[in-house]
Amino acid sequence: MMYTQFKTRAEAVSAEVVRYATKGEALAWLIDFLRREGVADAPGSHALWAECSFLDGVDRELVRQVDGLKLEVTRELAAEARFGISQMEFALADTGSLYQNSTAIHQRLVSSLPTIHIALVPTGGILPDMPSLLSIVKPSENPYIALITGPSRTADIERVLTIGVHGPERLVIVFVDELGGGTNGK
Repeated sequence: MMYTQFKTRAEAVSAEVVRYATKGEALAWLIDFLRREGVADAPGSHALWAECSFLDGVDRELVRQVDGLKLEVTRELAAEARFGISQMEFALADTGSLYQNSTAIHQRLVSSLPTIHIALVPTGGILPDMPSLLSIVKPSENPYIALITGPSRTADIERVLTIGVHGPERLVIVFVDELGGGTNGK
């Protein structure tokens, strides 16, 4: 199964992977996760959620009741956010990588600036490999594409590895069966 292969590859590069059947289950887990991790309405503790199809049909008042969870994304808020939540369109099983059309600035801000990036992914968007992705997505038609594999990591000339220097230090991937195939819709 491609989900199992993706999970194995993603966890091998320090990503955290969970899966839920419905948006309701995923939302309940997400709210609990944010609260356990200390989300609060303060710089360095708040969460930003970029507009995406996951939010279609979700009770946004329930989301807004989480202290520190904001649905309005700005550069200033993203620079101070601890959590960024965005939706990915596809996942590549062979590398444990996520694909996102990041043309919209709010998608880039929440997936690259906060300390913890929570990626929502339709389980039906898992593809076997890059050639499969390129048969669907045309880079010439998408001005800004992001491929994300694990938390941000870099090494210096002496091969000393550092996590989180150029992006999030944690990547939490939440697969949702109910989201269907790999189209973001927003």
